[in-house]
Amino acid sequence: MPLSEEEQRLLEQMEQALAAEDPKFASTLRGSTLRARLRRQVVLAGAAFLAGTGLLMLGVILTMTPVSVVGFVVMLGAAYVFITAWRRGGEVTSEQEAPPTNGRSMGRSTGGSTSRTTRSAGQGSFMDRMEERWRRRRDDGL
Repeated sequence: MPLSEEEQRLLEQMEQALAAEDPKFASTLRGSTLRARLRRQVVLAGAAFLAGTGLLMLGVILTMTPVSVVGFVVMLGAAYVFITAWRRGGEVTSEQEAPPTNGRSMGRSTGGSTSRTTRSAGQGSFMDRMEERWRRRRDDGL
């Protein structure tokens, strides 16, 4: 069921307020599109590398040096794109999985018991980690 215009407007306002209040959290939520784009770049770079290999081999078989050089350049460019996209994909994943410290103690507890934050740091699904971050911020009064 589609949202009404007013509901869409309210949702956009809430998204803007969230992005203004906590830009790091908002960028974390937007990270899935970045990961999809990087994954697509990796796949396309792999295909371009194979095409470059084909051009290189074709140039060798037909003894056409310019075709071989073009194939090699395509392979080189595809390898560069592949490596940079692969590295950025790892950075996106590690940023989303790493719990924020901001110089605060993660193991803060009240009454001598182990806090839930300490037990679940680095564990659980994405939503569990986001809920834990929300609880910590609410408890810290931020």
